[in-house]
Amino acid sequence: MVSLHDQVKVPGFRGLAGVARRDVTPPVGIRARNWGPADWNASRGTHRAMTLTAIALAQESPGSASVRPTPDGAAHPAQVGTPDGAAHPERPAAPRVEPLVMITVDATWWRRVDDERGVRDVVLAGLGLPPERLLISLSHTHAGPVLCSHDADLEGGELVPAYLEHLAAQAVDAGREAVASLAPATLEWTTGRCSLAADRELILGAGGSHGEPVDTTPGASGTTADVTEDFGLPVIGFNPTVPQDATDDTVVIGRLSRVEPAAPGEPLPTTTPLATIVNYACHPTTLAWQNTLVSPDYVGAMRDLVEESTGAPVAFFQGASGELAPREQYTGDVAVADRHGTSLGHAVLAALAELPPPGTALELTHVVQSGAPLGVWEPRPVEGSRVLRAVSDVVVLALRDLPTLAQMEAEWADIDPRSRDERLRRARNLRDGYVTGPTVEHPTWVWQIGDGFLVAHPGEAYSRFQRTVRERAGDRPVVVANLTNGPGFVYLPTDQAYVRGAYQAWQSPLAPGSLARLEQHANHLIDTLATTPAPAQTSTEDQ
Repeated sequence: MVSLHDQVKVPGFRGLAGVARRDVTPPVGIRARNWGPADWNASRGTHRAMTLTAIALAQESPGSASVRPTPDGAAHPAQVGTPDGAAHPERPAAPRVEPLVMITVDATWWRRVDDERGVRDVVLAGLGLPPERLLISLSHTHAGPVLCSHDADLEGGELVPAYLEHLAAQAVDAGREAVASLAPATLEWTTGRCSLAADRELILGAGGSHGEPVDTTPGASGTTADVTEDFGLPVIGFNPTVPQDATDDTVVIGRLSRVEPAAPGEPLPTTTPLATIVNYACHPTTLAWQNTLVSPDYVGAMRDLVEESTGAPVAFFQGASGELAPREQYTGDVAVADRHGTSLGHAVLAALAELPPPGTALELTHVVQSGAPLGVWEPRPVEGSRVLRAVSDVVVLALRDLPTLAQMEAEWADIDPRSRDERLRRARNLRDGYVTGPTVEHPTWVWQIGDGFLVAHPGEAYSRFQRTVRERAGDRPVVVANLTNGPGFVYLPTDQAYVRGAYQAWQSPLAPGSLARLEQHANHLIDTLATTPAPAQTSTEDQ
């Protein structure tokens, strides 16, 4: 039963936040050949700007309202008391406020462990953060520069090492600015729906669509070695046999707003938009080998639309999209990517439009007698959860029986040489520094941000991963981010994908069952945080 003055609260976080944006569009001529069939190597222009967005979050420190970065980049609170910030003699210095920093980047994917580790180590040192408090998440556009310093000997590859150094420097600079601008803010979560993503595990039946025979002979690469039935030829493309309602269309959205005390006589606080967090699972594979322009793919048009409406930067997290992609893709027409982004952007704006004003909840304030008694719900100020904490841990995953590179080369001898060379180079880079024993360690980060969670890992998990962790979290919102930090830039498919001989299964060095183990691990970390007693509202210590 509902009573007068009951409130319907929006899940969120109340604390400190700061935001910074950098343009990381690479120079024309950088290596951007991410597709085997491409007959070009270096970019010839730019479709839309590539961006890097840093968001810092922290708990409020008693007696202080701002945080300053020290010369070494570590975040420390400004002293309170005197106008110049010096500590007042009768007042002790406020305790250190250690932020969480999330950095989202328009970028492809890491090819090698040493490149990702090199960039992240620079950012960790520059911001003075422990590893569990930094996330660097890639949008996964397939139309961006190749993030592989070992391609320096290839056309356009000579620009890659300097670009990686530029990314690291811009991430440090943006992270410091975000930390330096920490101020009272509220982050509120909501959920939307977008039908852009569709299942991309297409199976061509025997004879295909034009009557050609389909070869399903098991090969040395393991592409079909686990196939127990003649399913036909697995390809990566829109699968119309999977109903749309079976595809995860969830968009998780965070509205971050600066909060100032309500003016005299005003019932609500004054707020200013700071950023919009968008989490959606769909491969940015609209633009393919025909396109020679660097592009954020659909993320660019989505971001521009939302930013124009809200006046605040968008930070995009790629969801668990291992088997999800747009229906219409593999084109050189940038208008298609823009159309996809417009679809997602309107879904984001629709969800934001349904939220009450920042820092408020809907309250049943009174009943008006009309032709019927009318219950009136109005926004009223409300305090959000101030819990902010982070944990990171690895899960040990088994490897499947991996073919040698020589075996792969022999099996792929009859395909286009450029595509074969691209496959072999990727396989070599993927294993180097990652496959060093019979098992691998796959790291996972879980942040509790007020009433919600952020779950991140470096791989490309299937969408079952986000469904599973969100189901476990119940009514708590969960951002699920693939392609975040490293190492482990590998697919985590369902066991059924191995049976079907899907590309994601034979490309991955991981054995069947790895996705289930990752799900169990992430759920354990969520449970660990969720069951830890919340700190006192005035505390700055993580639990």
